[in-house]
Amino acid sequence: MSKRIKYTDGEIGEVKIVKDFLPYPRELLLKDDSVKVTISLSKESVEFFKSETATAHVPLLDKYTKYYKENKRA
Repeated sequence: MSKRIKYTDGEIGEVKIVKDFLPYPRELLLKDDSVKVTISLSKESVEFFKSETATAHVPLLDKYTKYYKENKRA
């Protein structure tokens, strides 16, 4: 464990207030080209994709699509 920092009484020095330059969180989101679709899947398939996505922390269908495109056999 690292040493604890000990603060002492004393002058900090001149304080300068700076303009808030950080963007809003919504501005940090990457825009993707998403299309909403309605499909029928078995309950088993839905549960599989939900659990795998939660485990991998990535959009699993996008990852699967990329993998398939890169490894597609002629």
